[in-house]
Amino acid sequence: MNALRTIATIILLAFIAPCFAGSAIAQSAMAAAVAKPVSLPEIAIGSAKAPVTITEYASMSCSHCAAFGENVFPMLRSKYIDTGKVRFVFREFPLDIKAAAASILARCIAKNDSEKYLGAVETLFKQQERLIAETKATLLFVGKLNGMSEQDVVTCQADQEQFDKLTADQKYAVQTLKVDSTPTFFLNGERLKGAMSFEELEERIKPLLKK
Repeated sequence: MNALRTIATIILLAFIAPCFAGSAIAQSAMAAAVAKPVSLPEIAIGSAKAPVTITEYASMSCSHCAAFGENVFPMLRSKYIDTGKVRFVFREFPLDIKAAAASILARCIAKNDSEKYLGAVETLFKQQERLIAETKATLLFVGKLNGMSEQDVVTCQADQEQFDKLTADQKYAVQTLKVDSTPTFFLNGERLKGAMSFEELEERIKPLLKK
């Protein structure tokens, strides 16, 4: 009987092992695809040596993205990003032209500084309802808060090259990474769609830190 059980176990493992191996390879390939440089400068904070990388695709007009930024991100940052355990990457995935305009404004404010960019995003999320209802006025308001003149904001919004790069990055996300909604997260290559609480996110982070 024991011999039969051993044989059955070996046979079962022979079928299961390739499935696990295939899944691991697929996730590794996805992680590499997510990490591939895109057209716009990368917005990333946290240690480059962190064992976990979280990449968020978000839209400035997405209420769930704003809620994540307000309620989850601060805890994620203090517990995992600032302690060197998680590297966080923010990617734009505008769901409409208003969100695209807001993303470009954040780029102009930041001038390739990730911290300044995320600060601008925080402000834009807080102004989300106004951004959707009064886009131009809100862009001017947020620009002014960050030391931009009205002409600076107009010039920023007229930069077609930036919009083209944003479009190219979004196209890559759709075609290669299969992103079709916001927020979408990638944890070391694993795709997670939809709103997540801090507890849900932490539950997925902890096992990755033990590897």
